[in-house]
Amino acid sequence: MVIALLMGRKGSKGFPGKNTYPVLGKPLSYYPMKAAIDCPEIDRTYLSTDDEQLMEIATANGVEVIVRPQELCADKALGEHVYVHAYHTAKERNPGSTVELVVLLMCNAPTIVSSTISEGIKVLRDNPAYDSAVTVSRYNMWSPLRARKEGEDGLLRPFVPFETFGDPKTLNCDRDSQGDVWFADMGVSIVRPQCLENLDSGLLPQKWMGQSIYPLKQWGGLDVDYEWQLPQVEFWLQQHGFGG
Repeated sequence: MVIALLMGRKGSKGFPGKNTYPVLGKPLSYYPMKAAIDCPEIDRTYLSTDDEQLMEIATANGVEVIVRPQELCADKALGEHVYVHAYHTAKERNPGSTVELVVLLMCNAPTIVSSTISEGIKVLRDNPAYDSAVTVSRYNMWSPLRARKEGEDGLLRPFVPFETFGDPKTLNCDRDSQGDVWFADMGVSIVRPQCLENLDSGLLPQKWMGQSIYPLKQWGGLDVDYEWQLPQVEFWLQQHGFGG
């Protein structure tokens, strides 16, 4: 059995109400729900949430609701623990069934389509040594070489010491100078059950991905944290056939 787990909570400081915000005539959360429901390999789809509006959207789209415990709704609660709770709840609801793969989605990450999920499932079925397959987008302009942080004096310093990248004398600010920079864009993470059962053995910062992570390359993927990101989401969705 392949199950999909979505997560989305009511509280958001950066963009209140983002999961239910209308994008191209549909709630933001509709798009990852649709990707899961339309994927032929997925047998059951669940949403972990404390948001009544999200529950209504899920029910209307054939997604089963898991009521998220309050301790997993706080600002400091980690998404990985939400996924683990939802995974065990889904297993309890399907006694006697063996979970082959778990498809992890976020309600505020709409840049995903069902064909990409299918591709990732096939990759894992064909490669038993892989722990997961996750969507990544290339953002060379955000290379760690360019990253800065504010020092105690209020001035900018390198976020990562330049020596990490080699001889500082050979470095330059060209966005492609370090090669392609791939970011997990949160569109989807398809993982084996052991990744959630043995969470602490996974790589930071998204431990649910395990150790051997296959990249499902796409462009422009992101999870929405601020309202100003919506034009990029709308463009991506339109380019993938939505809202036409």
